[in-house]
Amino acid sequence: MNILIMGAAGSGKGTMAHLIVQKYSIPHISTGNMFRAHMYGNTPLGLEARKYIDEGRLVPDDVTIRMIQERLLEPDCLKGYLLDGYPRTLVQAEAFEDIAAQINRPVEAVINLKVQLDDLAERVTGRRVCEKCGSIFHIKAQPPKVSGVCDVCGGELIHRSDDTVQQLAVRLKEHVTMTQPVLDFYSKKGLVFDINASRPIDEVFQDIDKVLEQLQGPQANRSVKSNSCVKQEKSLLWLTKRWPR
Repeated sequence: MNILIMGAAGSGKGTMAHLIVQKYSIPHISTGNMFRAHMYGNTPLGLEARKYIDEGRLVPDDVTIRMIQERLLEPDCLKGYLLDGYPRTLVQAEAFEDIAAQINRPVEAVINLKVQLDDLAERVTGRRVCEKCGSIFHIKAQPPKVSGVCDVCGGELIHRSDDTVQQLAVRLKEHVTMTQPVLDFYSKKGLVFDINASRPIDEVFQDIDKVLEQLQGPQANRSVKSNSCVKQEKSLLWLTKRWPR
């Protein structure tokens, strides 16, 4: 199954992506992580992207789409993929449509996480991120064992400068302006599934799971359940008290 996951900052994309990957064994492809991997690895595409970033310019769409195309051709994407952070604009969506068709990886569903503004504000302003490994915590929903210290690697937890109510308003405006045409593009194809993500994690995932099970069909679904049911249930228990990010 080939899936896009969309939603504003704090809507829970990371949490839902974790659960989807655990149950369906498809890779979670984050464009942000992909960029960092290419740049840290000094790949040809990474060096090209770094040139634009160092000059304070946006990385052109053709560089991003080449990274994505390269990633989707890797063996772990044969069963499908979960793409997060792309496409962000209508131009990108149209370009990705062509590339996905060429490599026989067409989008089959777009999971659109919708959250009320008050919930987003509380989630985002309470978020803390490990400066070293990138693990995410929340001061109320998922506090670290030691205040200010990452449970995973011991790194320092920081409050990102853009995790404020003021910046959230700016990001939401940009999100709506840029993302709505993308949602309209896929809605015309009947691929968008709106999910109320203001609810508890298990309820949100149940709705997403229903969509994905329909994509797989009865036979594939039985196989998936037999192989990953226990692992997915453990993940739900672990994430139940986490704040979606």
